[in-house]
Amino acid sequence: MELYDSEGNLIQVKKRKVGFWAKIGGGSLMFAALFHAVLLGIGAFWIFQVIREPEKKVDFMPPGGGGGERGAEHQVQQKKRAQITPTTNAKRVFAEGAQASYAIPEQGDSFGEMSPLSSLSGGGMSGGLGGSGSGAGFGKGAGVGGGLGMGGGAGKLFGLIPETMRKRCSKEDRLARLAENGGTPACEDAVLKSLRWLKSTQASDGSWGDKKKAAMTGFALLAYFGHCETPASQEFGDSCMKGIGYLVNLAMKRDGRMATDFTNHDWVYEHAIATYALGEATTFCKELKVEVPSLVEMTEKAGQFIIDNQHKSGGWSYYYLLKDGHVDVSVVGWQIQALKACSHTGIKYKGLNACISKGLDYVNARQNANGGYGYMGKEPGGKNPYFTLTGVGMLCNQMWGKGAQGQVSRAGKYILDNTKFDYNAKSGDLYVHYYESQAMMQLGGDGWKKYNEIFRDQVLNNQTEEGSWKAQPGEVTSGGGDKVYRTALCTLMLEVYYRFLNSDSGGKRRPGL
Repeated sequence: MELYDSEGNLIQVKKRKVGFWAKIGGGSLMFAALFHAVLLGIGAFWIFQVIREPEKKVDFMPPGGGGGERGAEHQVQQKKRAQITPTTNAKRVFAEGAQASYAIPEQGDSFGEMSPLSSLSGGGMSGGLGGSGSGAGFGKGAGVGGGLGMGGGAGKLFGLIPETMRKRCSKEDRLARLAENGGTPACEDAVLKSLRWLKSTQASDGSWGDKKKAAMTGFALLAYFGHCETPASQEFGDSCMKGIGYLVNLAMKRDGRMATDFTNHDWVYEHAIATYALGEATTFCKELKVEVPSLVEMTEKAGQFIIDNQHKSGGWSYYYLLKDGHVDVSVVGWQIQALKACSHTGIKYKGLNACISKGLDYVNARQNANGGYGYMGKEPGGKNPYFTLTGVGMLCNQMWGKGAQGQVSRAGKYILDNTKFDYNAKSGDLYVHYYESQAMMQLGGDGWKKYNEIFRDQVLNNQTEEGSWKAQPGEVTSGGGDKVYRTALCTLMLEVYYRFLNSDSGGKRRPGL
């Protein structure tokens, strides 16, 4: 249509150009986009605020996917989650003189009191923790420094635990390794029987023993861990948690140091054995997502204390003196084992590598030309002509990746040529054979087969009906108080088949030994 003005002239109307945005309906698109953005915002708010994330649950299935002792039934999983999850009814255990506190779930079991223990070594046992004996081995490592071993076939649980420890955590793997390495079903039965006895003799505060409670509690926990019994275990979980709690609480009182009598020279043993146990506890609890207040902190303090108080000789002294004092291979062996356990935790310790290097130098400087390891020098301690510390010398090297060295081969030959084991005679010194069983298992091959024949049935045949081990000739007891010590050592000896992988991963090395 044309438009004219009042005088009749034609009005020229310029056509407005329509842009591309208008042609495609940009305005409508913008409105629609804003509208949907508002809807999306409302939806996101509703999802995150109204719909709550389901509670994460701890998976208690063992490595390898299925089977095992701790993953068969959903009800078991639910029970374990309830046991290890902090609640408002948690029992508080306060460390006197400490700023922090430790909490464990309320326990339902009633535990009887331990018989008193006269000394850490039982007084009459040859060797003893302050003499020419030795201690528990920790298995092989991957060189000085250690760390977390990944390995394969772990399943959902225990994936970050070093493979040397992880294999004990599946019943199938454990029984397979038991058979492969010369064990019998009776060994597994004896271990379970002894663990049940330990559980029944735990004190109400979580400790074991009368005297030397830090060491005795450490021993009992190591026996639990050797069978992969953790705070998540159905049968032993409560007992294990209480034991860990006792050591954590003890450490909090003295800034990481653990002993019940700091005026006695052998508290150097107590601290190391307890640190060894806390190291394994930390490794398992981290992987299981079991929150134990102050556990990691106390494990770090306890391990760092050992490093910081190494003797100038490279060993460790009574009372942890830095110079002078009494230093021997028996004391050193426990410190090195404790630090190996600490190295598996993922905690960063200052000076660990240098400390271990100096410690191994100290130990190897005490090896005699015949292969045996001496007590303070290159000769056996006391009147016993046998080099009772040969096992500790072997393990100190094996656990830090030095198992292929000549020192270990010579030591293994010395043991095979000279060792004897009669439980009811002087040669039945459990302190010596506990170490030697670990070391010879690490050695593998024919040497291990021969040693296994020497010790296995001697240990099995001397367990009592109640699950403990009977007293040995000449042993000084106080109301039967050496039971925890003897039972823990014998239990760990029978767990040797699966507690740690042997150095040659199959026992085929050094067939000549």
